[in-house]
Amino acid sequence: MTGYGKAAAELVSGGSLIVEIRTLNGKSADINIKSNLLPKDEELLIRQKLAAKLQRGTIDVFLTVEQPAGKGAQTIDKDLVRAYYNQVGEVAGELGVTVGGAGLLETVLRFPDVLGQKRSELISEEDIPAIEKAFDEAIAAVDDYRSREGAVLYKDVLSRVDNILSLYDEVESYEKERIEAVRAKLTRSLEELSQKVDPQRFEQEMVFYLEKLDINEEKVRLRQHCKYFRDTIDGEPYPGKKLGFIIQEMGREINTTGSKANHAGIQKCVVRMKDELEKMREQSMNIL
Repeated sequence: MTGYGKAAAELVSGGSLIVEIRTLNGKSADINIKSNLLPKDEELLIRQKLAAKLQRGTIDVFLTVEQPAGKGAQTIDKDLVRAYYNQVGEVAGELGVTVGGAGLLETVLRFPDVLGQKRSELISEEDIPAIEKAFDEAIAAVDDYRSREGAVLYKDVLSRVDNILSLYDEVESYEKERIEAVRAKLTRSLEELSQKVDPQRFEQEMVFYLEKLDINEEKVRLRQHCKYFRDTIDGEPYPGKKLGFIIQEMGREINTTGSKANHAGIQKCVVRMKDELEKMREQSMNIL
C-alpha cells in the first residue's frame, strides 16, 4: 500500500496549492492532513474521499502554497508576534527563567502562522473546485503507483504459493520411506525388549499408530487453501485482509505436518514452507 501522488491547484489569489499524498502500510485508513489551509467543512469531505478511494494505509496529506515570483512575499503578523512574545515572557517569569530581547524574538518568529498570508487570504470559496480536482489527480497518481507495486507483489506471493505446493510434493516423496522407518524403529524396540508379540496384534497397533502420523488431511486442506488464496487474489477488489486469514490457515496445516513428520527430510521441507509463508504474510500487509 505504499504510494505517492502530487498535483497542483491554481488559486484565485494567483498562487498554487500543491497537494502531496503519501501512503504506507496499515490495517485501516489512518488519514493525517498536515495543514490548516483547508476550511473545516472541505477537510471533512476530503477525508471521506481519501478513505473511499484509498481504503487502507497510513495516509499523509501535505498542502503547501507557492506564490509566483515577485508576489506574495512573506509578511509578519505583528499582532500575533506581540501576543506570542508577551505570553512566553509571562511563562518564563512564572518559572523564574530569564528570557527576552532578540533571542526571544527570533524564537517567536519561528512559531506557526507568524510568517505568511492568512488562510482567508490564500484560499477562497472560488478555489474549492480546483482544489478538489487537484486532490482527485493526486489520488489517481497514488492509485497508479499502488497498481504498479501491486503487479510486483502479485507475482511474488503467487510464486511463493507455487513454492509451497512444490515443497509439499517433496514431502509426499518421503512418505513411504517415513512409514518404513517408523515400522523398523518399532520392530527394533520390541526386539530389544526380548518380548514375544502377537503378529496380528502388532499389525493392528502399527496401523493405529501410523494413522496418527498420516498427513493426507493436511495435504488436502493445504492445497485447498492455496487454491482459495489464488481465487481470492484474482477475484476480489480488496483481498488483503482475507488473504491474511487464508495464510493463517495455511500455516496451521504446515505446522501440523511438521508435528507429524518423524522424518528429517520432511522437517526440512516444513521449515522451508514456513519461510515462504512468512514472506507471504509480510507481503500481504501491502495488499489492499
